[in-house]
Amino acid sequence: MGRSPSAAKKKSAPETRWRRRAEARPEEILDAALDEFTERGFEAARMEDIAKRAGISKGGIYLYFPSKTALLEALIEAKVSPLARLAQTIAATGADDPMAALRMIATAAAHRLGDSKVFAVPRLVISVSGRFPEIAEYYRAHVVELARGALEQLIEAAMAKGALRRVDPQAAARAFIGPILFEALWTHVLKGESTLGNPEKLVEQHFDVWLNGLERRA
Repeated sequence: MGRSPSAAKKKSAPETRWRRRAEARPEEILDAALDEFTERGFEAARMEDIAKRAGISKGGIYLYFPSKTALLEALIEAKVSPLARLAQTIAATGADDPMAALRMIATAAAHRLGDSKVFAVPRLVISVSGRFPEIAEYYRAHVVELARGALEQLIEAAMAKGALRRVDPQAAARAFIGPILFEALWTHVLKGESTLGNPEKLVEQHFDVWLNGLERRA
């Protein structure tokens, strides 16, 4: 005799809850790892302490991440790489109006870097890059090169349209992103007063200086 629909429903409910929990667990581990890395430092943090903070066994954490390096790489992918990929998408679709596309990227970066947990990841990478060059290389390949390529593509398009004067696109890309990164450093690390809490205002100020410069011209 077959099971009643209600019995089948009762049996499937725990399975569904377990499946949702299993899917969410890597994110919980990453949040725990970021907290542990931030509090103790990357080298001092232990996998068992991260597992304990995430509410799982030490063996359980290795089902998802084989090492602390793998955890930090996963944090890069979860917290910072999405911004670089967004910049790529905007660059791919924004060639008709590259200046508007550049403003979109700057605004997205200001919003994203306003989150202290996002900026904690590049901060960690910088702190360990001398001793773990493979992490620096991973960050460069999965974040910096993607974002820089998108910016240079849009800057080239803007120069071709006459919206920007002809300059070195690599230098222009660095001048574009540098002040926003400094604002994040100033806000989250040095605890200075910042306009990062008002991303639109920050972007307007940034574009005024970036486009018009500081030197008074005749």
